[in-house]
Amino acid sequence: MALIKSISGIRGTIGGRPGEGLSPLDVVKFTAAYGTWLCRNTENRKVVIGRDGRISGEMVKNLVVSTLTGLGIDVVDLGLSTTPTVEIAVKMENAAGGIILTASHNPKEWNALKLLNSEGEFISGEDGATLLEIAASEDFNFADVTKLGTYTQDDSYLQKHIDLIVNYPLVDVPAIRERNFKVVVDAVNSTGAIFVPALLKALGVEQVDVLFGEVNGKFSHNPEPLPENLTALSNEVNKTKADLGIAVDPDVDRLCFVCEDGSMFGEEYTLVAVSDYVLSKRKGNTVSNLSSTRALKDVTLKHGGTYAPSAVGEVNVVKKMKEVQAVIGGEGNGGIIVPDLHYGRDALIGIGLFLSHLAHSKKSIKALRNSYPDYFISKNKIELDKGVDVQTIFGKIKDKYKNQPVNTEDGLKIEFETDWVHLRTSNTEPIIRIYAESQNETTADNIAKRIMQDIKEFMH
Repeated sequence: MALIKSISGIRGTIGGRPGEGLSPLDVVKFTAAYGTWLCRNTENRKVVIGRDGRISGEMVKNLVVSTLTGLGIDVVDLGLSTTPTVEIAVKMENAAGGIILTASHNPKEWNALKLLNSEGEFISGEDGATLLEIAASEDFNFADVTKLGTYTQDDSYLQKHIDLIVNYPLVDVPAIRERNFKVVVDAVNSTGAIFVPALLKALGVEQVDVLFGEVNGKFSHNPEPLPENLTALSNEVNKTKADLGIAVDPDVDRLCFVCEDGSMFGEEYTLVAVSDYVLSKRKGNTVSNLSSTRALKDVTLKHGGTYAPSAVGEVNVVKKMKEVQAVIGGEGNGGIIVPDLHYGRDALIGIGLFLSHLAHSKKSIKALRNSYPDYFISKNKIELDKGVDVQTIFGKIKDKYKNQPVNTEDGLKIEFETDWVHLRTSNTEPIIRIYAESQNETTADNIAKRIMQDIKEFMH
């Protein structure tokens, strides 16, 4: 059993003892803390909620609704939805905040409360800390019977979200329609099965084949859209001679593509390709987190923009995007953030922009992928011994490589000409993650191995 309390929300496995998993008592407690935090900060008593297709979704939703209305908060329930759709709805409804019931790419036994502010963005670290204090002290004050909140259902946001994308200036529906793409979608038994085909139809894509299209939360494979989990999609694209495959995670904020020969476009390259297209139409800056591919920087410089790295985590990417007024940004895990639509990772706008880019390029998706520089990221981790002082280790490594450019905004990133290595501790487990990138796969692995050797030496 696991219960993880972090700034990005409350995640846990369903069942078990309170405080050890995401039990009904924990759902009520953290929802009450969120509602209490809102009531202290605003007169606005409206909250939008939506959920992905998880098995536990209905149960968790009922607990959240009852708790919020018990605090005197009016709830607007979007039902089966996506993370970006809820984010958009918070703003359109002029709500005080929102809760998305999704554990994102985690397996089926997990669920979570993702918490949004009135901008439809993830709450800040400071607000998250306050909320956890309210939960720990159980300092709640429920409404009396004449002041209970109301509950309404609203299923109009699927269409509203699609309309925003279809009408977005850089999404070219006629060009997409003209290419007559044949697409296979891996919807991993969640809400992507509802939203992605509806979007594709609106974009003029008539030939759509959906894998794992039943929204039952019994994920047919590990729901994280990584190459090893997308073999069925690869095979289907190959078998049906489709132009491309599209994969999303259960809450539809991550996006990746499969080429016409069944090979991976590469989740790191979703943002690279979309940014290349956006920057060709609009001059400006880009942001991705420190663990994302250098290819985004290359593409940004090619278009005369400036690239800025941010700490890992969507809330940090958004903050940096606002600072540098980025026109496009996101994360190397297939997360696309288009700021003039909304500040949140959104696979649906990603699909609209990517297909526009592919249509304009007049290339196959494989040829498009081959037009970008090849970088390889080696992803590794080291388990930490009890009581190890990570800062001391990082200090010694920084000293050892003091002649190289170093960034300490989030852990430690060291650059070697076109290669880099990024070390950071995990927020959720006692490990150091070591990501290294190079234009050569072996070099990336070797850089990571060398740094892991350094860490082991400095640990003892």
